[in-house]
Amino acid sequence: MLSKNQLGFLYMFLSVCAFSVMDLIVKWSDNYPLGQVIFFRGFFGIVFYYFIIPKQRIKDFYITKRPLLHLSRCFFGLLALLSIFTALRNLPLATVVSISFAAPIFTTIFSIFFLKEKVGYFRWLAVLIGFIGILIISEPGLSSLNIYYIFPVIFVLGMSYVAISIRQLSSTEPVWLISLFFSATITIAGLVTIPFGWLLPDFKDLVLLSMIGLFGGMANLWLSQSYKFSEVSLVTPLKYLALVFAIIFGFLIWDEIPSNKTLIGAILVIASSVIIFRREITLKKQLSSARHE
Repeated sequence: MLSKNQLGFLYMFLSVCAFSVMDLIVKWSDNYPLGQVIFFRGFFGIVFYYFIIPKQRIKDFYITKRPLLHLSRCFFGLLALLSIFTALRNLPLATVVSISFAAPIFTTIFSIFFLKEKVGYFRWLAVLIGFIGILIISEPGLSSLNIYYIFPVIFVLGMSYVAISIRQLSSTEPVWLISLFFSATITIAGLVTIPFGWLLPDFKDLVLLSMIGLFGGMANLWLSQSYKFSEVSLVTPLKYLALVFAIIFGFLIWDEIPSNKTLIGAILVIASSVIIFRREITLKKQLSSARHE
């Protein structure tokens, strides 16, 4: 039998693998309209949440105490999803994944305004290091006026707000409801784009498009399970395996070789995220000790 920490590691590893495969299929799907891909991500992602809704909430699962906060979370989540899908279709896989690691940087900044948190010198230093990393990764795009480099940045901005809103929502709302509302939102958003021209996929493509939603749903579910069984500090570093997978997939499938600037920038962004993450753990431990004194 596996221990709780070992289960946490296993679920986090599975989550990273599932997200990486989802990114891979999204990059492959550039022949299909973005709205159609968004629909498949949402519709087939809902499947998993159906099985985790408590039986006593089947009839009134949609009831919420905070509809406006759900609405804003869904809007910025949709914006982030559109941005990352656009980036994956037009930029090297490793570049997109590297910039996406910058989400904790912007979450730290947003927490000052939305959660009234105090940010000390260590986290501000980490934010600065992360920004330098982003500039190093994006420099080729800035010099050649490649607009697609802005999309991963929009993604991390959107996901940073999503992280803040989920913190606020989770104080009163179940996690499955937060995720279910988002999946329903992107499903509807995808359906709205039908008049702009969807393509009829053959059976193979239909299976692959469906897997975007299935892998996305599994990844989120496994991520939640990982945090449930293990300490966050133990399993979070496994997220950075996504960069290794991105480099491997990018090279084997699209002959993409990450530049030295991408790798250096990625190291700075990851270091920044680790500093922020470790500092938050230290502060929580100090706060917990103070409460028990």
